[in-house]
Amino acid sequence: MEKFSIQAVTALLNVTVNGHEDTHGNKVGLYRSGSTLEMFFGGANIPLSIGKTSRLPAARNALVALNKSQADREKIVALFEQVADPREYPGDAPLHAHTVKYLDDFLKTDGYQLHLVGGAYRLLDVATNPVAAVALQEVVSRLELESVQRDFDQALAEADGNPEGAITAACSTVESVCKCLLDEMGLPYPAKQDIKGLVTEVGKHLNLSPARKDLPIEYGQDIRQILGGLSSVTGGIGSLRTHAGDAHGRGKLRVAADARIARLAIHAASTVSLFFIETWLRRNENAGKATA
Repeated sequence: MEKFSIQAVTALLNVTVNGHEDTHGNKVGLYRSGSTLEMFFGGANIPLSIGKTSRLPAARNALVALNKSQADREKIVALFEQVADPREYPGDAPLHAHTVKYLDDFLKTDGYQLHLVGGAYRLLDVATNPVAAVALQEVVSRLELESVQRDFDQALAEADGNPEGAITAACSTVESVCKCLLDEMGLPYPAKQDIKGLVTEVGKHLNLSPARKDLPIEYGQDIRQILGGLSSVTGGIGSLRTHAGDAHGRGKLRVAADARIARLAIHAASTVSLFFIETWLRRNENAGKATA
């Protein structure tokens, strides 16, 4: 994780120590007494002893020291997530919303964003959260596909800190989508319930064969080419989980995947998953009609 800018660290201090006003005059953050602040920092595993010093300098010195250390920077992440927790603002949703937006305004320049994941805010690398990923989260939440949401939330949350786990969760996301869609269609799971078997089964019932003849002549061949690539993409995700994920044992010579590869798996899984869900929704809306 890259070092946070001084502006982002200052924004974090503003909402954590004394509370603040944003450029629009909205109150953001909360005032915390010395003992409360020490406990709050402790919740993020950040030791803070104010003693005879003032709260703000003590908190600033602690965060600046952590920000200099690559190994300790995750503790600042935990503090960002903690200060964005809705439970810190009981009965004051506007204060919570203004606080999260205020922090995001500074974090986005650093390439990060506070994003609601499974009821809690997580600090995510913007590169991990492209359009398809955001759209998938929205539709999964709306349809209450809990198993899909759980797997995908894990993939997003672990991309930087645990790439192997993120790869495994990305593959599980596609598998969960397939199982949920088969459940919705009242169909049994295939005998082989790995990603290849599940994608093949769902593709069959959603009429996603590259050999289909009912596509528009203007771009039918283009769609058939993409449909033909789905098997290759999902097969690659499954193989990547086997060779680079954490679902299986590790040998002594295993080469760990990095966050870049984890994000590749997440982007691919989110694109395929979103396409499957949207195809299923469209077919329900257009029952009896030929749809691409």
